[in-house]
Amino acid sequence: MFISVRTNTYGDNVVSALLPLYRLTSLLSGGTKKSPSLLLSRGFQHGPLPGEALKGWGRVAPLTLTAGQPKGIKARQNDSPLHQVLRPLEAVFIMVLMIIVFDEECFQGRRHEFTSECCNVMEFGFETVRSLKVESGAWVGYEHASYQGQQFVLERGEYPQCDAFGGSNAYHIERLTSFRPIACANHRECRMTIYERENFLGRKGELSDDYPSLQAMGWCNNEVGSLRIQSGAFVCYQYPGYRGYQYIMECDRHCGEYKHFREFGSHCQTPQIQSIRRIQQ
Repeated sequence: MFISVRTNTYGDNVVSALLPLYRLTSLLSGGTKKSPSLLLSRGFQHGPLPGEALKGWGRVAPLTLTAGQPKGIKARQNDSPLHQVLRPLEAVFIMVLMIIVFDEECFQGRRHEFTSECCNVMEFGFETVRSLKVESGAWVGYEHASYQGQQFVLERGEYPQCDAFGGSNAYHIERLTSFRPIACANHRECRMTIYERENFLGRKGELSDDYPSLQAMGWCNNEVGSLRIQSGAFVCYQYPGYRGYQYIMECDRHCGEYKHFREFGSHCQTPQIQSIRRIQQ
């Protein structure tokens, strides 16, 4: 019996990752017959793999594994032990978050790569961040250390100077001192409910899209007293057209509940929110 593995440039990693599963499969099958050697076909034949041979594979039809399928690794034979082992892996995707910060504009000077939150860039020898690149994921940056002050969403792309951090329609930003990833950002699955008054009182509206003007969409006034995030993450803006201060709202912070406008952010002084959009992952 042969197992055919079609690989791309990272195919060797796929094969290496499957070897422990082969060993586990031998335990699941419980066979006692001596099975044929396991060979890999990747355009040419290798010799037998070092280590144990699989047991009980005489009754299993040839299996094809394809590396790099968009929906995970899939086996053709539903009744094979190996497919039963692989089934839980089909929906597992791990995104490695990364942001690269520089202490000078236009990606010059000292640089540092982060894959998790940073409560104070000064601890890494930076006075402030003057340019950055978001390689993957969505992040929120803060004006001051410990996630305080004006906040602004940082989605995938390049930000050559401080003014680019908040976009062309934001207030002027002179420094970025702390930042963290937005783990729950999911552009396809976003849902929130806004309320006219604090503590989830008054009229309400349910949102699941981008809204450049809440009033143009029928919202009663230019303020939002409280809100609930059921899924995903949004960025709320002080003015229509995604202008003014930004407030990042996430389903996994405050349990998704923002009862009062002062919970919108440490820089929030008013419940004024007039445009809202989903955060891109």
